[in-house]
Amino acid sequence: MALLLALVTGLSVWGVFTGIRVYRAEAVLPDDLALALEVGVTRTGPVDSLVDRLGMRYAPAVLRLMGPGTVARYRRRIDLAGNPGGLTIDRYAARRAVYGFLGAVGGLVFLTRGQYIVALLLFAFGMFWTEVGIWSAVRIRKDVIERTLPDFLDVLAVVVSAGLGFRQALDRVASRYEGPWADELRITLRQMDLGMSRRQAFAELRRRNDSEQVAMFVTALQQGEELGAPIVDTLVALAKDMRRTDAQNARRKAARAVPKATMMITTFMVPATMILLGAGLILGSGVDFGSLTGK
Repeated sequence: MALLLALVTGLSVWGVFTGIRVYRAEAVLPDDLALALEVGVTRTGPVDSLVDRLGMRYAPAVLRLMGPGTVARYRRRIDLAGNPGGLTIDRYAARRAVYGFLGAVGGLVFLTRGQYIVALLLFAFGMFWTEVGIWSAVRIRKDVIERTLPDFLDVLAVVVSAGLGFRQALDRVASRYEGPWADELRITLRQMDLGMSRRQAFAELRRRNDSEQVAMFVTALQQGEELGAPIVDTLVALAKDMRRTDAQNARRKAARAVPKATMMITTFMVPATMILLGAGLILGSGVDFGSLTGK
């Protein structure tokens, strides 16, 4: 009897798992959902992957509410951010739906309880949390590219002067680098392998990066190609100009930081120090405040 019961139980469990496997094999996911799940598993964290799964069904509605112009603008911003964590416009809409819902529900709950500051923070979270991540990724990526580019140009000039063609030298140097600039170069090289002209591929490189130094690099290459200027001299001069620009930007940032630091000191530290010194002098003087007030 026990053997028969164990056999029936085993067949039941086997049937359940078989049914689940057949269901999953026959289920056809939409393309955007399949892309989101694939990228979410491989490149993003568990929280963002869960948010993408929850909100992907609402992504088309969010995109319709945004309108074509806004969708194009946000797609451009995601490209400038370098698609952090495999972010796409569909995944952005999914996260916008989930975070917006959580922020709205949480804000309403605390609003009914009279906690207006917490409710305001939750509303702001629902509206701007996804944008904060994209803005931060754009800024960090731009800084990394602009720090990498001058050294990259020096190495590229050395490799080109050694006798390699520009296309081969670009591929060789890009393979030695890591980070957003190396990713951009690999995309550009891949586009040229697929038949895109070098001029158009570098124009796409400039479009994907909102960086003045990248624009200088692409413009110098295109002008050198048109005028027949030596590519090595162009790269060396461009690297020197970029370092000079970096130094000027650093001096401007330092000049802007001095008034900010002075304002913070005069606004907060000086009054606090005066209050602390005054309180110490009064307490240390042994004055009887009770006699002054008549108590």
